[in-house]
Amino acid sequence: MRPLVMSESEDDWLSLMPTEPLESQCCGSGCKPCVYDVYQKELAQWEEAKAKKDRSLLTKQKEEVGTLKAFFIASNQGMVNGLEVQRAYTPVSPVNAEGYFEVLIKCYEAGLMSQYIKSWIQGDTVFWRGPFGGFPYSPNQYGELLMLASGTGIAPMLPILQYITENEDDETFITLVGCFRTFENIYLKPLLQDQSRYWNVRTCYVLSQESSLEKLPWSYQENTHTGHITENLMKKMINSCRRKPFVLICGSVAFNEDMTRSLKAIGLKQDSYFVF
Repeated sequence: MRPLVMSESEDDWLSLMPTEPLESQCCGSGCKPCVYDVYQKELAQWEEAKAKKDRSLLTKQKEEVGTLKAFFIASNQGMVNGLEVQRAYTPVSPVNAEGYFEVLIKCYEAGLMSQYIKSWIQGDTVFWRGPFGGFPYSPNQYGELLMLASGTGIAPMLPILQYITENEDDETFITLVGCFRTFENIYLKPLLQDQSRYWNVRTCYVLSQESSLEKLPWSYQENTHTGHITENLMKKMINSCRRKPFVLICGSVAFNEDMTRSLKAIGLKQDSYFVF
């Protein structure tokens, strides 16, 4: 196939140039990739296309055959008090969903984006950017995935989890560890319970503000811990894995740093884990 060579003017090319994000569009949470990372990638792609006068290079794909992006990050943007704000969210809908996506959003009382979200009413039009970023996953790529998620950090784990359980040929084991303040704070309990019924999936929880497990439903008591994930608990979890695990981590900056530090302390190398 011949490339789509264009001979438009300089103004035509400038109209295709990616727009640099505003400072307010970066949430400052250390997202990988950040909106600035995406901009730099798109800018380099645009510069290459412009130099070769080849529009097709603006939409080229570099995904490997047989590899899926197990999740995508989309960013919502809106205006609050005259300021443009943007935050990154991870869809919790299945990776093969077509024509829609679902996100898990936690609203804060004083959050700028939360104020914008709370103003939505049915019928409003909401603008999103993306998808971008992602954890590349192929069936049976790992013997076992150990998922360490804190709060809404469980979001990127769900599409991966569902993708594996929906594929009868994927025999990857999954251990999902959800960290929440209390039992009531656990997100999407019915979905997680449903997924834990699969032969290759087990779920457990670490609740930081529960002093006792006696009041929890009996089905949760055996696989729930109180407090935080300590180095000893991390070692216990890894040793209980049925195969050598690859670790996925998602949570706050502090949570990600703590988990990374614990993994390094017990001897896991950097190529044995991925931080969202």
